[in-house]
Amino acid sequence: MGNISAILEKAEERGKQINLSYSGALLPEEANRILQLAPGAKLIDVRSHAELEFVGRIPNAVEIEWATYPGMKVNPHFLASLQQQVDKEALVMFICRSGTRSHFAAMVAEQAGYNEVYNVLEGFEGDKDLNEQRNKLNGWRANGLSWKQS
Repeated sequence: MGNISAILEKAEERGKQINLSYSGALLPEEANRILQLAPGAKLIDVRSHAELEFVGRIPNAVEIEWATYPGMKVNPHFLASLQQQVDKEALVMFICRSGTRSHFAAMVAEQAGYNEVYNVLEGFEGDKDLNEQRNKLNGWRANGLSWKQS
């Protein structure tokens, strides 16, 4: 899989290719490897409390809702919660169900002064397959990475 520098270099290249304003984009396996190699790195899970309860959690992830269920209204306290729980100097990686909400969370973090900000592509559940189902093609769970049922 590589060392931290090699992984982040790849993520930064991906970020440039897709025109991200923040540091880069990681695949789930890369984000997991960063967590193993860099003790100060933080994985921020921005899924709703309902998703965490019913779909599953990533051990040791910092859980801060980007949007609240029902209605999926943007959490007005997201940034304050992030700043309270995560140091701005930490390497931060954002994950959601499929990589969209985490992208917006990463943009907000970067604008707020976080220096090393990455989105986890594919998210926890990954893309939909031909039958419109997740958790089969890609994503954190489909890759067999650590998670637990709530």
